Amino acid sequence: MIRFLVIQILPTNRTLRSQLVNKSVRYMKKICLALFLTLASLMAWSQKFGYIDSEYIISQMPEYKKAQTELNQFSLKWQKELEEKQSKIDKMKEEFQAEEILLTDDMRKERLDTIAAHEGKLRDLQRNYFGFKGMLYLKRQELVKPAQDKLFAAVEKVAKKEKYAIIFDKAGELVMVYTDPAHDCSDKVLEALGLGDKNDVVPTNK
Repeated sequence: MIRFLVIQILPTNRTLRSQLVNKSVRYMKKICLALFLTLASLMAWSQKFGYIDSEYIISQMPEYKKAQTELNQFSLKWQKELEEKQSKIDKMKEEFQAEEILLTDDMRKERLDTIAAHEGKLRDLQRNYFGFKGMLYLKRQELVKPAQDKLFAAVEKVAKKEKYAIIFDKAGELVMVYTDPAHDCSDKVLEALGLGDKNDVVPTNK
């Protein structure tokens, strides 16, 4: 008679810890979600909420339009400079390929090193102009910040006047799946900025 030996493989300590941690994380997420929903429900009964579309508002502001024009001018200027330098590098490469057969090893190495150095400088310049916290980023902060500050001041004015506890930004990271146009404060903020027009209608999600 053939006997089968059944071996039960028990999870290791590391596996057990991992399972326990995952269960704890899921449990905590459920608790946090329940608390958030409960808090939101309670606040909804006692507080007044509104929302704005900051992108729509700021696009109507003359200060922002002027800032965007200046930024585009800087961007075009720097982009042209980069393109000119890239053209010079391309020309150097073409000349090297045409003359490579006539060059000694030392001369070939020197020419290649020169081209590589120019390419490195071009990459550095590109990062300096358009990279993270580069000149375009800093220039945008400098030019757009006054318009943003003015917008935030107008939002605060509307919130205090209309007694809103919280005003959300529809254009921000907060995902708003549905919004009731009755709670849209964008036109009120535009009026506080002196840009109101009764004929203007804020675009709404259908």
